[in-house]
Amino acid sequence: MVATTVMGTGVAMLNGTDVSVALPDLGADLDASVAALQWVLNGYMLTLASLILVGGSLADRFGRRKIYLLGVAWFTAASVLCALAPSAGWLVAARILQGVGGALLTPGSLAILQSCFHPDDRATAIGAWSGLTGIAAVIGPVVGGLLVDAFGWRAVFFLPLPLAVAVIWAGSRHVPESRDPAPARLDWPGALLTVAGLGALSYAIIAYPESGGSPAVVASAVLGVASLVAFVIRERQAPDPMLPLSVFRSRQFTAANLITFVVYAALGGVFFMLIVHLQTVVGYSATGAGAATMPVSGLLLVGSPPMGRVMQRIGPRLPLTAGTALLAVGMLMMISIREGASYLTGILPPLLVFGVGLTLMVTPVTATVLAAVDDRFSGLASGVNNAVARTGQLLAVAALPVAAGLTGGDFADPVAFAAGFRIAMIVSAVLCGLGSVFAWTMIRNPSADT
Repeated sequence: MVATTVMGTGVAMLNGTDVSVALPDLGADLDASVAALQWVLNGYMLTLASLILVGGSLADRFGRRKIYLLGVAWFTAASVLCALAPSAGWLVAARILQGVGGALLTPGSLAILQSCFHPDDRATAIGAWSGLTGIAAVIGPVVGGLLVDAFGWRAVFFLPLPLAVAVIWAGSRHVPESRDPAPARLDWPGALLTVAGLGALSYAIIAYPESGGSPAVVASAVLGVASLVAFVIRERQAPDPMLPLSVFRSRQFTAANLITFVVYAALGGVFFMLIVHLQTVVGYSATGAGAATMPVSGLLLVGSPPMGRVMQRIGPRLPLTAGTALLAVGMLMMISIREGASYLTGILPPLLVFGVGLTLMVTPVTATVLAAVDDRFSGLASGVNNAVARTGQLLAVAALPVAAGLTGGDFADPVAFAAGFRIAMIVSAVLCGLGSVFAWTMIRNPSADT
């Protein structure tokens, strides 16, 4: 069961990160600007973040296994459309569709584990899931690099096909069905307001460097803010809200999601820019840039499953505080990665510190979110946490290049990109530092939770 949920979620994680290593290649092939490359990533994260709560609700209502497998199939079909893209616009549209599939499969995988494992075994199962899916996310650049160098960027989008077939076959036979016995009605107005809000804000942020305060940019910003405000009002008044605001009465749930938001925004910045930095500035090939990050996946593989057991004994507060602090240190160390940097002395040390921090953080934050709500809301809790994470990444990918001063063709300019990369790592480190402060001051271990 764990293997099936890992494989399906891994399909999305793998294709979510291997795209980063393909950005320089596909940008050159499709003549894409920095803004277009941002939308290649953000088109996917927009629908993923906006609809993942709907995905969790659908899973609770119609069956977690059914919606999970539907999401795997949808995601894979959209991946094929990405591979066939003749233009940047086509690719962005296909990535938007891909995000819908991700929104269906991602919350279902954790909800399956939460509903099918005994409470005493859940932390270990979630630890295994976190570690293995995290590895899929991190080895994505390696696999992507190999495919890009051997076959071109389109090959990365054909990769999910064989994995999806295996997941659908195994899931239909070995994963038991589960659902909420009293499901709520679907909140489509809430979902549409989320899409409008996040989409309009993303457009405004991405378009600002080239268009400035143009009427379109200002209108998009106003629409984005107004839509998100309307979403909150809608969720407070709706009889069956997509996001019941009552779940945030739990201090533990609110704190864990706040940490998720700031830390995953930082991670979005790192994974977006580090692989490109290694290629554009340091001079690595796509395969070399992806392979350089392998130590992070090794640490996740070894450390995440036992991290679940450690968290059961000592609680989540210390691992979350230490993990996010180490992530910040690793990001600051990445500033020293320059042209001609030695891998052993210049690149590996920050990646090791970063990997240890990621290992300490991933399992505790996921387990804390799920433990803070009743079991029957596991799909909702998983959906909220994933939506928060993807929203953080979405806004970071939109805003960081702007904050770093990267525009036009800067992704192909080593000098301009190196300067922007340093600023982006500082901003990302500050976000992780905030996450560490939030963890220490707001998270409580179960025995002390009030």
